[in-house]
Amino acid sequence: MRDTRESRLLLVLLVAVAFALITVDIRGGEQSPLDGVRHAAASVFGPVENGVAAAVDPVGNAVAAVRDSGERHDRISELERENATLKQRLGSDDRNRGRARELDAMLKTAGAGQYGIKGAQVIAIGAAQGFSWTVTIDAGSNDGIRRDMTVLNGDGLVGRVTTVARSTATVLLANDPKFTVGTRMEKTGELGFANGQGDRSLRVELLNGKAVVHEGDRLVTFGSSHDKPFVPGVPVGEVTRVDPSGGGLTRTLQVRPYVGYSKLDIVGVVVQAPRTDPRDTVLPPKPEGPRPTPTVTVTVTPTPSAKPED
Repeated sequence: MRDTRESRLLLVLLVAVAFALITVDIRGGEQSPLDGVRHAAASVFGPVENGVAAAVDPVGNAVAAVRDSGERHDRISELERENATLKQRLGSDDRNRGRARELDAMLKTAGAGQYGIKGAQVIAIGAAQGFSWTVTIDAGSNDGIRRDMTVLNGDGLVGRVTTVARSTATVLLANDPKFTVGTRMEKTGELGFANGQGDRSLRVELLNGKAVVHEGDRLVTFGSSHDKPFVPGVPVGEVTRVDPSGGGLTRTLQVRPYVGYSKLDIVGVVVQAPRTDPRDTVLPPKPEGPRPTPTVTVTVTPTPSAKPED
């Protein structure tokens, strides 16, 4: 269009009409006579605008992508947390199953020896009263626990109670160097005294220096006067080495304890001693040795040769 006076007048007229329409639309609000036209225009041009915006606005697309990515990241984090919780529950279930097995073994041991026990859990490990091998259990005087009571688990002798509070008690473990317990050999009945050696095996001095002992022989507690601090018949361990007697009055044995003192969890305090000495009945059955392979004997019978013809 040529820049003439008529064209300039037309442009001014159009601008004036546009301002007039805008004014009418703003004052009319939702009742504006142009509202229908505006909605119609939006219906026609809206999809086109969205398409153009998607094509020419990569920054907006990137922001949307980051937002979606953040939402996905939050969901992944939530799933990871749920997975960790499930693993924790599974681990807890495994631990509970392990405790159930320990409790079952301890109840079987108590039943075999007719010991009345109070179950407890180890809640702390550490030095107490100058002893180096002790544990604290979550049972005390309120539960009927008293000083100098025998402590055991499903494997055998754990130790004895040394101090008691209302809700806790300290147990001196059998592997402590200051720990001593009277022992009796299975079957032969040879008596001795076992002493702890820390993280090594127990050291047992038999009163009979000429006693015949072999590796694999087993020992139980002999028992104390009035069953304190030790009740009889609790499994102690088995012989791993027999030192030469050397003509002495005693004989020294190295004994591997049945109890793993570094991994204690569920224990039982003997609050009621058995009426009679259980002797060897609490010891676990000995594993069967390998059966001898039968020897196959092959008998060869010679076949008589044919007589030569005359």
